[in-house]
Amino acid sequence: MPLHIIIDGYNLIRQSDAFSLFDLQDIQSGREALIDALALYKKTKKHPVTVVFDGTDAIGFDRQRQQVKGVTLIFSRYGETADTVIKKMAASEKERALVVSSDRDIVDFSSAAGAAVIGSRQFEKKLRDAASLPVSSGHEELLDGWIPTTKKRGPRRRLSKKKRRSRLKINKL
Repeated sequence: MPLHIIIDGYNLIRQSDAFSLFDLQDIQSGREALIDALALYKKTKKHPVTVVFDGTDAIGFDRQRQQVKGVTLIFSRYGETADTVIKKMAASEKERALVVSSDRDIVDFSSAAGAAVIGSRQFEKKLRDAASLPVSSGHEELLDGWIPTTKKRGPRRRLSKKKRRSRLKINKL
């Protein structure tokens, strides 16, 4: 089951130290820097990535969907916020979605809909970590086998089923 990453674009750009510098120069530069980083991430991890941006102030602007470097971009239509689009996507994708946002409203709604949620700063760290990894060759299943160890582990408190599923999705990043 592929993990669909849904990103609150401007939230990630403005929460990030690196992308916000580009955003201060020009809003388009911030978007392009984010898209470049996500394209590199997508080459490494192979998860479908959708970035949602606000298009509410553009009069006569219908919802626009486009592919750039393998990343799907969605601009919300006039009178609709990116938050609304993200909530609709999270509600339809449910367990297959991982929502990237630090907006409390989006986080709460997506979590209630069954999607996993990660904060913008945490995801930025995952992006940086993935950029340092080599591009996947398709032989990852050889590395995912059992690794023998003598390290003992004692009993510990088990997380709820919902939190365990969310942790598994985040670990796939």
